[in-house]
Amino acid sequence: MKQLIDSHNKILMEAAVVERLRRSSDIELHPKLLNAPLIYNKQGKAALLGIYQEYVDIAQNSNMPLIVCTPTWRANYLRVISSDVPISINADAVTFLKEFRQKQKNYTDKIKIAGLIGCKNDCYQPDEGLSEAEAQQFHSWQIEQLASGEVDVLIAETLPGADEALGIAKAMEETDIPYIISFVVSKKGQVLDGSSLSDVIDRIDNNTIINPLGYMVNCAFPSFICPEEQPIKLFERLIGCQANASSLEHFELDEAEQLEADSVSGWGRLMLELNTRYGVKILGGCCGTDGEHLRYIANNT
Repeated sequence: MKQLIDSHNKILMEAAVVERLRRSSDIELHPKLLNAPLIYNKQGKAALLGIYQEYVDIAQNSNMPLIVCTPTWRANYLRVISSDVPISINADAVTFLKEFRQKQKNYTDKIKIAGLIGCKNDCYQPDEGLSEAEAQQFHSWQIEQLASGEVDVLIAETLPGADEALGIAKAMEETDIPYIISFVVSKKGQVLDGSSLSDVIDRIDNNTIINPLGYMVNCAFPSFICPEEQPIKLFERLIGCQANASSLEHFELDEAEQLEADSVSGWGRLMLELNTRYGVKILGGCCGTDGEHLRYIANNT
């Protein structure tokens, strides 16, 4: 993964998966595990594979590397053991994506699989976050499950607070697998607990022996990073952005009855500016995005 990042100026990451499935009338998401159990049924697998294949085709047509994530954002220990699913669901999700990758013929080497986890509670409520010690203990099980499947990288996404993020980082560094920590930020460019991105990154780097490969922002419009107001040193460690399609705040999106999205070109220009001006290499989409958004990134400079 480090070699991939060092040798490419622009890397695609998947756009929305869960939100696209949520809008499908043919697919029912699990109340606790969302899209993870879809790997066990024919219709669910087909829906997942259709989305992943669209993203792979976009990357391949532009000869760009692509990072795809296991559908395990909500598959933590408590949710898994309280659901009627195999205890091996995280490792099975890695196998699912590895089998998918093997079918991509001569493009397999350019597809990297990220083992995905999320925070324990509401990703928009930092007050519900775990302490550092609680997070390290709670998330270790899922992290070990994903690591057992030999993912290329581990990633924790949509983290609203510094304490839980540090605990996750400490659990991830124990695996010896490269890992990425990704935060959700407000319109002010801050982590939702009020911490500055730069301060949180410094705290995690200073309190881990094996530092994260880098940091990302996800589930926020690209302008929310406020790059012109951030210290320059931030972009030595901020390597990616998986951005929402809409410039609305998180609470506004939660209350919206229909899909909200700004123009693809406006979104895409902001994403490409993060890449060309600030060196943010990994570019993908979160809520409200689809293949159009990745295609814009792939086809423009």
